[in-house]
Amino acid sequence: MSIKAVLREELDNSVRMQVRYEEELSKLPKGSLVKRRIRGHDYYYLVYREAGKVRSVYQGKPNADEIARYHAARDQRAKYRKLLSKVKRQVKFLRGVLRGKDPI
Repeated sequence: MSIKAVLREELDNSVRMQVRYEEELSKLPKGSLVKRRIRGHDYYYLVYREAGKVRSVYQGKPNADEIARYHAARDQRAKYRKLLSKVKRQVKFLRGVLRGKDPI
């Protein structure tokens, strides 16, 4: 088995991981829950981007489970974005290596 075959296999695996991370990101709820204190009272807003603009939608008083769910989703989103960034760099590198003319 040549090194090129191993690199192709690694590229295929990395592309599969990239697709999986993108799917997992799409399953997470959009935006983050933000608490704002206005005149001594707490108000909760769902903040997200839409068409390049930041939108804030009033959410009322969410229960503790909903707050925890949004915080967990925020942490998961950060984790998947970091992993996705790494795997995209890896895919770019492997495609560049495999494109070369020199035999490996």
